[in-house]
Amino acid sequence: MSAQFKFPRFFVTSPAPCPYLPGRTERKVFTELSGTHASELNEALGRIGFRRSQSVAYRPSCIDCHACVSVRVVADEFKTNTTQRRLLRRHSDLVIEACAPWTTEEQFALLRRYLAARHPGGGMAEMDELDFADMVEQTPVTTFMVEYREPSVDGRPGRLVGACLTDQQSDGLSMVYSFFEPDLEHRPGLGTLIILDHIQRARSVGLPYVYLGYWVKGSARMQYKVRYRPIERLGPNGWRRFEEAELEPSAPPAHGGLKFPRL
Repeated sequence: MSAQFKFPRFFVTSPAPCPYLPGRTERKVFTELSGTHASELNEALGRIGFRRSQSVAYRPSCIDCHACVSVRVVADEFKTNTTQRRLLRRHSDLVIEACAPWTTEEQFALLRRYLAARHPGGGMAEMDELDFADMVEQTPVTTFMVEYREPSVDGRPGRLVGACLTDQQSDGLSMVYSFFEPDLEHRPGLGTLIILDHIQRARSVGLPYVYLGYWVKGSARMQYKVRYRPIERLGPNGWRRFEEAELEPSAPPAHGGLKFPRL
């Protein structure tokens, strides 16, 4: 960065109910991503556990709690298991395209169905079209929306069944937020497919990692993230690989959490 780069100002939110560990509270530290060095700042903060939401980078800052752990898949060493290969074959007819970060009515309708089925009453449940546009289009970094569509019919684009807002960094892809049709019997495992596709996408362009956001041991909603191995976690001594014993479900640690839109 040039000599004119200014060290960012950080702020801390007030304590609020944790959305992942019932009965506990969360707090976040955040800073604005702006100016000509926004992309560089976002990458630097991403490597120490920050996530992006619009033009803000944030991470947990909970008192006496370290439950939220940043995780990333080692894409160039990842090998699909039998179940994952079967899923890829089942959805091999989908048309997948990385689009510019501009919202559509079709995307928003899909998001509403996803939230109503998977996260009713959650922090994003009241999101309207303007909120959605802000989430996707207000980005100071290299971002795209990956769309997953069924095959075309009569020359028209097929139905949109999945989407993922994704940042591209110099060392990998960061999955900001994904959503998909929640109740298609002939399309099971769309969430898994989206992650597998991002791993393949990263590897195809020589990017070593796919950042999955935060994992909370003991939270059933977060357990899916550790199915993609090898996987690394960020700790006091930097990024290191999980030991198998760490991946076993157990009771969550005391206190803490996070709330900004997460995967």
